[in-house]
Amino acid sequence: MKKNLLTLVKTATATALLAGTASISFAQETKVVIAISGWTGFAPLTLAKEAGIYKKLGLDVTIKKVPQKDRHLVLASGDAQCAATTVETWIGWNAAGVATTQIFQLDKSYGADGLVVKPNVAKISDLKGKTIAADAPGTAPFFGLAWMLKKNGLSIKDVKVVNLSPQAAANAMIAGTDGVDAGMTYEPYLSAVRAKPEAGKIIATTLDYPMVMDTFGCTPKFLSEHPQAAKALADGYFDALDMIKAEPTKSYEIMGADVKQPGEAFAKSAAYLRWQDRAANQKFFAGEHAQFSKEAGDLLLEMGIVKQLPDMSKLADTRFLK
Repeated sequence: MKKNLLTLVKTATATALLAGTASISFAQETKVVIAISGWTGFAPLTLAKEAGIYKKLGLDVTIKKVPQKDRHLVLASGDAQCAATTVETWIGWNAAGVATTQIFQLDKSYGADGLVVKPNVAKISDLKGKTIAADAPGTAPFFGLAWMLKKNGLSIKDVKVVNLSPQAAANAMIAGTDGVDAGMTYEPYLSAVRAKPEAGKIIATTLDYPMVMDTFGCTPKFLSEHPQAAKALADGYFDALDMIKAEPTKSYEIMGADVKQPGEAFAKSAAYLRWQDRAANQKFFAGEHAQFSKEAGDLLLEMGIVKQLPDMSKLADTRFLK
């Protein structure tokens, strides 16, 4: 009887220990919701989730597809803790009272964003008085359009902008929509335009005007409460880049599936950008980030997107890059 009782006690103790271990393991898996779009540059985040990289690092990641114009709203509401977007967009979000901090760079566009024009448009300055399809104010395509116009002696006020998403803008150009003279779009939709040269021409890309660069950031609350999770988010991204190098076919298939593209087609669109590894990140945040943010902030003020610049010294936190 004593022996049976002792066995029962040992069994119960072992069960309790196992349950305790399971609960500790579960507690260590930090939940985080990331808001992104289908932009090719963000795809390694999807790879890190789908390939189990983030899970191995103790993260329970949910990725939400949210249009750029609304992405700050899910951060403000708490429905997402982190997001990916262009460098200048973080300035607008912080200026609007949505506190966010960039923690690592994702990519730089090398021709992945472009301005498409109808055949009768010879140069960007010819767009004065014309109608251009571009996403809403506060988004990367709208900013990119304003940047290109300014570099050619025009402003956003010199053209008529019809707000269409990057995909819809590309489709409008491909379809030859009446009343739309140009469109601002990005990969993978820009490749659809490349495949239909009769619909128009790509008059300029980020090879000509290098101003599209994306970063990943989170709310200060999340960074303060979960610094280890923030480090895991950065490490997981860099691990995903290593996986792309080691297993390109598998990686491109996973990333392509997310935007309904075969792996081979996705790889072609990815050729127009450069994902940024840890070393590139450290170099970027050593000076280029602050310099670009200043120039972008001045343009945002000029366009009236922001009324006042936020504290530019608090836009980034580089401690998670080590």
